[in-house]
Formats: sequence, structure tokens, C-alpha cells
Amino acid sequence: MTTSEEAFTTEVTEHRWLSKKAFEIKLHRPAAFSFVPGQRISLRHAGVERDYSLVSSPHESHLALCIRHVEGGQLSPALCLARTGTRLSFDGPHGYFTFKPSARPAVLIATGTGIAPFRSMVRSGVAPDFILHGVETSAELYYEKDLQPAADKYIPCLSQPDSSLEHFEGRVTAYLQAHLAPDSYDFYLSGRHEMIRDVTHLVDNLFAGSFIYSEQFY
Repeated sequence: MTTSEEAFTTEVTEHRWLSKKAFEIKLHRPAAFSFVPGQRISLRHAGVERDYSLVSSPHESHLALCIRHVEGGQLSPALCLARTGTRLSFDGPHGYFTFKPSARPAVLIATGTGIAPFRSMVRSGVAPDFILHGVETSAELYYEKDLQPAADKYIPCLSQPDSSLEHFEGRVTAYLQAHLAPDSYDFYLSGRHEMIRDVTHLVDNLFAGSFIYSEQFY
């Protein structure tokens, strides 16, 4: 696993909105930078630093980040206005939220932009048994076209019904309770603290012998 944490300079090469709440930026990838899918970088701009998981795979020539726009935030409002050529710095890679193959079925569960590390994983060849993505509307199903064919079952969990899309209406926890067969699994949880807490409680009670790996998104 890549563990070195070096300082790099980069610049924005592309910017696009993914929804009303999130956007993606692509960065020039320094030649010396390497990482493992699921890891993150610490991005710095105008004296502010934030951690972001990489969306791109290690085989791609750029670095991509999926960022939630936080009104009044210290960094995301500036990044959402960043255009081609904007200079940034970062260090990394950081973290150990990486895929660990085992005989147990893999269940990847994300909320919102927490889907970022899973997109990096599937772009690198990971083929999980389940991917659950909990969001409010179908417009927030970031990277659906990459995720859906990669998993045996890709389940959008929407809080607002959408008649044009096959989905589960409700939270990811409700899907697990109603549809996931009792067994031992490897659960990968990426998203808000509340989701990680609630799913961990379910796993402890319903899926004995399972392993949990988590990455919290704010």
C-alpha cells in the first residue's frame, strides 16, 4: 500500500457541476504522485486545508475530486469557482480505507459524496456484491454509470420517489433490514457519521461475523 505523504503543487484542469449540491474538479497529476483506491489527499488553497477522497483511479492521468458545496464553508465555495489553471497544493496520500478482498461478500454503502472512494475502487477493477447509495433525489446519484455495471447489485436508496428509476425508497439502513440476507459480510461505509453509526448498530445485531471499514464524510 502507498503510505508516503509528500507535498505537491497542481492546477485545475477541468470543473463541472454534478448536481445542485456537488461538483467535480480534475487536477493535473504530478508524475511522482501515487495512491491506492480509497485514499484521500489534503488539499490547500488560500490558507485553508481540507481532506478529499480521490474519485479517479491510479491508472488515470489526472486526479479527480467529488466535492459537496457547503454554503458558508471555508474551502468548497472557493473551489466551486475555480477554473482551469487555478493553482493548488496538496499532500498525501492519506488513509487506509482501501478494498481488502476476502471470501465474504462485499457491501459498499455510501451517502452523498461519500460515493467518491467507491468510484475510484470500481474504476480500478473492484467488483463488489452490493453498492448502496443513499441520497435525496436521483440527480445526486453521482457516477451511477460507472457503479451500476461494476456490482452484482447496485441499489439507489432515495428519500424522494422517482418513477423513472428503479430504486429503493428509504434509507440504506431500511434496505439492509428488509433485503440483505443474514450472513457475514465485509461492509465498507463512506458518508455521514449518522449513517456509519446506524449501519454499524445494524451489523452488530443482524450480521454476525461481519467486518466493517469506514470513512467519515462531513
